[in-house]
Amino acid sequence: MENSKFDLNSIIGFLLIGGILIWMLYLNKPSEEELALEEAKIEAKAQAEAKAEADKKTEQTTTLTAATEEMKVSPTDSLGMIALNNKLGSFSYSGGLPSATDATTVIENDVLYLEVSNKGGYVTEARLKQFNTYDSIPVYLIKDGNASFNLKFTSENRTLNTKDLYFEPALSQNGQNQVLTMRLKAAADKFIEYRYELIPGEYMTNFGVRSEGLNGTLDTSQPMEIDWQLKGYRHAKSISYENRYSRLTYEYEGSKHSKLDPTGEDEETEKDVSWMNFRQHFFSTMLLTDEPFKEVKLTSVDLVEDEEIDTVFTKHYGAKMLLAPKSGGLAYDMNMYYGPTDYEIFKEYDRNLDEAMPLGWGIFGIINKYFIIPLYGFLSKYLSAGIAIIVMTVLIKLLLSFVQYKQYLAQAKMKVLKPEIDAIKEKFEGNKMKIQQETMKLQNIAGASPLKGCLPAILQIPVFYALFTFFPTAIALRQKSFLWADDLSSYDTIYEFPSGFSIPFYGDHVSLFPILASVAIFFYMTMTMGQSMQAQQQPGMPNMKFLMYLSPLFMLVFFNNYASGLSLYYLVSNLITIGLMLVIKNVILDEDKIKAQINVKKAKPKKQNKFQKKMADMMEQAEQQKNAGKKK
Repeated sequence: MENSKFDLNSIIGFLLIGGILIWMLYLNKPSEEELALEEAKIEAKAQAEAKAEADKKTEQTTTLTAATEEMKVSPTDSLGMIALNNKLGSFSYSGGLPSATDATTVIENDVLYLEVSNKGGYVTEARLKQFNTYDSIPVYLIKDGNASFNLKFTSENRTLNTKDLYFEPALSQNGQNQVLTMRLKAAADKFIEYRYELIPGEYMTNFGVRSEGLNGTLDTSQPMEIDWQLKGYRHAKSISYENRYSRLTYEYEGSKHSKLDPTGEDEETEKDVSWMNFRQHFFSTMLLTDEPFKEVKLTSVDLVEDEEIDTVFTKHYGAKMLLAPKSGGLAYDMNMYYGPTDYEIFKEYDRNLDEAMPLGWGIFGIINKYFIIPLYGFLSKYLSAGIAIIVMTVLIKLLLSFVQYKQYLAQAKMKVLKPEIDAIKEKFEGNKMKIQQETMKLQNIAGASPLKGCLPAILQIPVFYALFTFFPTAIALRQKSFLWADDLSSYDTIYEFPSGFSIPFYGDHVSLFPILASVAIFFYMTMTMGQSMQAQQQPGMPNMKFLMYLSPLFMLVFFNNYASGLSLYYLVSNLITIGLMLVIKNVILDEDKIKAQINVKKAKPKKQNKFQKKMADMMEQAEQQKNAGKKK
């Protein structure tokens, strides 16, 4: 192994390199002027950092308001603080609020996402997690400044608006519920508080407004009001169709319910309002209160004047609620609802919220609530939406089959009497009064009349109208497809006209279900009206032939923009009706047997009731007066 030796040459080399480095450093030594300049830069940088930190603290520790923005002053400046105090009084309190920014706080559950802004303390974003728009975008009820919630009050002779002030947020848990408190402070122990409590799986949020320690600060002798505004976003394929079912509804004076006009501009001022719904067709934004608001001014403005241009918003809703202070302060327990317009959800709250839905008045609403909605809900658990509609239609037609049998029987009797009615016309030709009198007498004896054929049809009207209101409002049909229809709550499309082209009253597209339903209606009208039309064409009786063409045309045009589920129902309903009619006519009813029964009735003495006798006497008197007039 070779022993290591002391290397003199290496030592000399290191010394030379070190000397060269020292020499270079000496030559590049900064001058006194350069050193002074560098020190000035370091000091300026330190001052800038200190100023930025001070500005940051100023922003975090003041309740910056529109007043400070308007005056363009710093609250840390003595003159600026005086001006701010003049504007806000006690609510200029700056007790260390890091919330004096436009930040938001999120609370959410499995169905609802809410963002609450520090500025104003109200909900600035509300998203429904389980719903999308027609173009697959999440459904937002509130977003990008389309809503505001402002508490206007008087403090120390100053009128203040919470929408301009900054609240301090605090998140906590109440069991499984998320709780967010937003406090507008006049001091550490003096504040106005908004409290939001979100329950798992619920669209209904507990909401409270209260004050603490402000007995000498809030001027309760002056009016206090909440101003709630919302512009409803479009969510459906047809904004005009969605807008038709977007409406402001409310409950007042106990259990009274009303609504504003869905077209143009409308406003009402009501007393003791307990809830209001800014309905956007299938979705609702509601405010409910345990203690009714003393007075509320409600407004609605239709924003869709041209559906080709106005494509973002449907309605602008507003509600200004006059508050009744308690014990020198505020204490209101309320609820906010952001969710679907769903009867099954509404009825769970037992607060008459179903009145916010257009289910029809009186008997129509009862049929929907207690028969059609439960029936469809049961069927849709086991069947697809389209098949559930077909099965429901079959069941309804079977329930009404007895009524329809009576209708067809009356029509068959009129057909049997037609030869005798023609004979009466020929015998008393030119004497219209006598023809009508003798015809009524014949129908009375035979137990047959056009009215008996109309009454069964009239009895079916409540069911038909209830279904007419059910399909456009059934959220269970929303975005459910069947055959060529991709959404049974909206119109189906098999052809779209070129961009910019639209047929008045018809639209810019062609829907197939209304066409098929119109054809079915035409055949049904031909079969039912054709056999009795001639018998009804008596003097004084209206000509109903035009209905054979008007009804199918009405279906074709009007339903082109309606829910395809409704057109599907009418198609299936009329096909079943045609089938039942053919079976009853060709299998069940025997015209020879009916004729024999009529002859038996004609042979028996027929006693007229009071109404029939009175009608006969009136006609007899009219005939006598007519004859007397001719003699003169």
